[in-house]
Amino acid sequence: MPDWPHAPVHRLGKAGAYIVTAGTYRKEHFFKELERLAFLHDSLLAIAMEYEWRLQAWAVFSNHYHFVGNSPDDPSSLGVMIGKLHTLTAAKLNALDECEGRKVWYQYWDSHITYEKSYLARLNYVHNNPVRHGLVQVARQYPWCSAAWFENTADRAFFNIVTGFPMDRVKIFDEF
Repeated sequence: MPDWPHAPVHRLGKAGAYIVTAGTYRKEHFFKELERLAFLHDSLLAIAMEYEWRLQAWAVFSNHYHFVGNSPDDPSSLGVMIGKLHTLTAAKLNALDECEGRKVWYQYWDSHITYEKSYLARLNYVHNNPVRHGLVQVARQYPWCSAAWFENTADRAFFNIVTGFPMDRVKIFDEF
């Protein structure tokens, strides 16, 4: 069966590391207030834990997010997990804004990471995404990403490998 040409393909056949990006509808900045951004961030971490996705890197913004996570044995839970996150966060925002039924989320993209160099580059990319977007000078200063957590908890040798790993060839949809 050919892939549907109007939506991202989700091939979740094997357990392992995945990178996920999701964007808001029409790239609108629904989560620009600090409380909303914190709600999205905390919801992502809690729901990922609930579905046994072990996040290794994450960055949450006003109109999109990225994460690198290790799947449970059945990676097909990703769709249900993302569905729950998007339903919960959209309902909360729509209640706050008195906009029942408004579309908040657009789509999400996922990719199974099968090469170590690709994994290291994507970890570095996601940790440093707030710098790429011009929000902070140093990634650890951005409270809604994993950079500070990674710096504080990772083995120093692994931290140095990841932060020194080139990410200039990483191709991730990130035009938000």
